[in-house]
Amino acid sequence: MHKRTLGNGGPQVSALGLGCMGMSEFYGQGDEKESIEVIHRALDLGVNFLDTADMYGVGHNERLVGRAIEGRRDEVVLATKFAIRREGGTRTIDNSPEYIRAACDASLQRLGVDHIDLYYMHRRDPKVPVEESVGAMAELVRQGKVRHLGLSEVSAETLRGASAVHPIAALQSEYSLFARELEEGILPAARELGIALVAYSPIGRGLLTGTVPPADQLPDDDFRRFQPRNIGENAEHNAALAAEVRKIAESMGITAAQLALAWLLAQGDDIVPIPGTKRLRYLEENVAAASVELTPEVVAELDRVVPVGAVRGARYPDMTGIES
Repeated sequence: MHKRTLGNGGPQVSALGLGCMGMSEFYGQGDEKESIEVIHRALDLGVNFLDTADMYGVGHNERLVGRAIEGRRDEVVLATKFAIRREGGTRTIDNSPEYIRAACDASLQRLGVDHIDLYYMHRRDPKVPVEESVGAMAELVRQGKVRHLGLSEVSAETLRGASAVHPIAALQSEYSLFARELEEGILPAARELGIALVAYSPIGRGLLTGTVPPADQLPDDDFRRFQPRNIGENAEHNAALAAEVRKIAESMGITAAQLALAWLLAQGDDIVPIPGTKRLRYLEENVAAASVELTPEVVAELDRVVPVGAVRGARYPDMTGIES
């Protein structure tokens, strides 16, 4: 698979990465054995960019990824995140320098590695100046514990403040045909600053495929059961949009997931989608999308079918820590 560079002087990564979150939580039960097989197969197919976070499964996901890459560390660009603390059934956001240092050491231990290639601030606490947080992250770079820095779901203003302290390689935010709002201000700012966009949930959390059951039929531990855009009239409206996307995919002889990923890749060489999966068949389907080239006519048709603002409902039931 061809490579893309994260930011100015950042790491080279495969055009598609692998989001590992769902292997531990949020999308129903996972299978550790198959999850590790998925990671191994991804590496075999040339996917070298793995994404995890300390809060996924409360550390479980980092440990799983660490086991999967044992003996293959030099094949991996490894990304993880800090900021969301889950303790006693509650979640808080902590961007303090003291917590950043402790969180990094804990992630290194769980992952079983001596450095993290890309370390993200997962969510923003507006009470802590971003310059203070990035200063602490930069110290981790100087210590050799971290190679490159990233932020997640922050505004253009926060990106500029962070970049004044230390180079930022990547902004990780939700971006897909079903989540295009950042095109209006955040993405242009990232490009102005030389920051790549790592697009999570690039298939609209599966909603673009038309295979996700209604919210009330999903397992109790599936995040989409509580996602506003997957409930009631919002769900009906968005399903109609997804059906139009699937018609275009079918006319091309590809799946809706492949079309959604190809559309993102066509947005620029500074976009790196990280579709998540815990199933081998979906991994291989996603990887094949990197070979799909869209004509300007197809891109224009998708822009017509799902323009910015067409999708109804918030991305999360609680948008705390997400800037716009």
